[in-house]
Amino acid sequence: MSQIEMFWNHFIKTKHLPAGTRYIEIYHFELTEYWANELLRLVLIGKKKATASSLDSFRLRNEPIPKIGDYNIVTDFSGNPKCVVKTTHVMIKPFKDLTFDIVKREGEDDSLESWQIGHAKFFKTEGLELGYTFTENMLVVFEDFEVVYQI
Repeated sequence: MSQIEMFWNHFIKTKHLPAGTRYIEIYHFELTEYWANELLRLVLIGKKKATASSLDSFRLRNEPIPKIGDYNIVTDFSGNPKCVVKTTHVMIKPFKDLTFDIVKREGEDDSLESWQIGHAKFFKTEGLELGYTFTENMLVVFEDFEVVYQI
């Protein structure tokens, strides 16, 4: 049994969920080891309660768009499971229409400008890898979540 399977099964038993309960995705944040682990740290201390993804990334990877009630396993950069998050809210908006009141829930930035700079850089890099082009009008999937289990 894999480390992920053992982690998931322990979560199911601990939370008394039906055996057929499934997670949607296993992921780490960001594209680099430093940021993946730092953003995980923010999740685990309760500062990061949301994430933003390009709608194009879901389409190009043929992945479902998050919905309320989804469970996901968040790992460190090396793929070790660290927590389970449950989606509590999802909105899709153009990048340019996201306000600081929205993006501050990600717990990463002290201003809208710094969030925009960092996320534009991320979306440009990811876009090169996946085959989409970042624009200010690009649709962003903004997902709020709560940690429901962590080791």
